[in-house]
Amino acid sequence: MAVKSTGKLTPVGKKIKKVRTEKDITLERVANETGYAVDYLKSVESGKEMPPVGALLQIAKALEIDTGFFLREQESSMKERVKQYTKRTDAYAYETLTPGAENKHLKAFRVTIDPKEKHTGVGYQHEGEEFNYVLKGKVEVVVGDHVNTLNEGESLHFNSAIKHQLRNIGEEPAELIVVIYNP
Repeated sequence: MAVKSTGKLTPVGKKIKKVRTEKDITLERVANETGYAVDYLKSVESGKEMPPVGALLQIAKALEIDTGFFLREQESSMKERVKQYTKRTDAYAYETLTPGAENKHLKAFRVTIDPKEKHTGVGYQHEGEEFNYVLKGKVEVVVGDHVNTLNEGESLHFNSAIKHQLRNIGEEPAELIVVIYNP
């Protein structure tokens, strides 16, 4: 599901394509900088795929722009800004817990994942570290080939440069705090 345009917001894929073309950066270069396939990047730019936060951070870095650019609200009112920070993908929603930290290395999100769901298309992979804390539910975090099962109240800290995947393995929505450090 793409972020829908309300007249106030530009869908994230369009923002990516606009910046990329204005800077005359090829999809191949972005693919080489991020590790994502050109076809996946095309799907993101067309709005067919909504990338996870980690992918947005990597794409921003490849485009040499502020990592918060894709999540930043264009409206000045705080109410609209907070609303913008809640995004929805096919299987999960994420909301920033650090609005205004666009130029910082550390970003925190509240992530909600539907029952028995995971993000489809790609695994996450971004430079730095990641910390996941389960507020509610039961999730599986696959880091490389290692499978971690986390229950409510449990956490995991790992090298986020290793491809990783997050999914809800429970019958109820899962809720997590995800903290990303991107040097």
